[in-house]
Amino acid sequence: MTDQGRPLRIAMISYYLPSGSKIGVGYQVHELATELVRRGHHVDVFSECPPVEGAVYGHHRIHLSGRMRTFRFALELRKVDFSSYDVVHAHGDDYWLWRRRAARHIRTIHGSCFEEAIHIKGFGEKLRMLALGFSEMLASVVADETVVVSPRTRRWTPWVRRVIPNGVDTGRFRPDDAQRASSPTLLFVGTWHNRKRGADLARAFQRDVLPTVPDARLEMVCRDAPADPGPGIHVLGELTDAQLVEAYQRAWAFCLPSDYEGFGIPYAEAMACGLPVVATPNVGARYVTDDGHAGVLAPLERIGVALGEVLSDTDKRSELSRLGSERARLFSLDRVVSEYESLYRREPDA
Repeated sequence: MTDQGRPLRIAMISYYLPSGSKIGVGYQVHELATELVRRGHHVDVFSECPPVEGAVYGHHRIHLSGRMRTFRFALELRKVDFSSYDVVHAHGDDYWLWRRRAARHIRTIHGSCFEEAIHIKGFGEKLRMLALGFSEMLASVVADETVVVSPRTRRWTPWVRRVIPNGVDTGRFRPDDAQRASSPTLLFVGTWHNRKRGADLARAFQRDVLPTVPDARLEMVCRDAPADPGPGIHVLGELTDAQLVEAYQRAWAFCLPSDYEGFGIPYAEAMACGLPVVATPNVGARYVTDDGHAGVLAPLERIGVALGEVLSDTDKRSELSRLGSERARLFSLDRVVSEYESLYRREPDA
């Protein structure tokens, strides 16, 4: 692949896509594939999910039903002929592709299933995550080159040296002061249950924020919240892409108190929109906020107090907004795709 100017044929592998899952990997694959097509490349996405409405890239669905679909998806990929592609770029489930299927085989590890196994509830789910963790390790050996989305993800694959973060379309995710709400507004994007800890944030908001900022409101982009989550809390449900941008632009601050994120795309989206970010010190939040230099990191039991302080201090919000916006440039989709393009075109022994 010495012809640096010609368009590439890229096969992108992801079990998840926004059409069938709210997992962040699927959204990132959709964004990467869309931008690569915009740059003139041919991209086909191989997924268990149906095609995304309006997608500009090709789509090959691998139909599955029943149990253990993520593992069976990997086996089905062995039946696919990738020989017509210049690049196979996998975002999971390529651990059985040990024989070279294309000129370049790239693997992105978006987090660590071993880390998730530590935090996830249920013995069966822990076993599944452990099995997926070993598959991630195997995939990092099978691929010509493996990248991680944050430095601390390397804890479980220390032989992987290259870091390419997730990307955010800063043309869409950008500040708009004219949209800012008149009352102090916090935004959460995630789930009520499990590792996103929306329920914990709701309790902290009512316990620690409302007594000090009585007119504050918490808007939650969340599909599994109860019908009546409590005073000051407004559940927005599932939003379109445009509505999500509006929610960021409307808010005064953003909070996602996850117990684990490999990266945490909502942190980067919020920062790109000029929002101060308050988070628990998980792996992804520490990286995206530059270890708290461009955001506020607090343990879960202090998250409500930290939010109250941010909402009450105009100067602090302005400084966090400035620092976060500067940090967000590192995560621009344009920059990330350029890094992948360079990686795609490297000689295998380079």
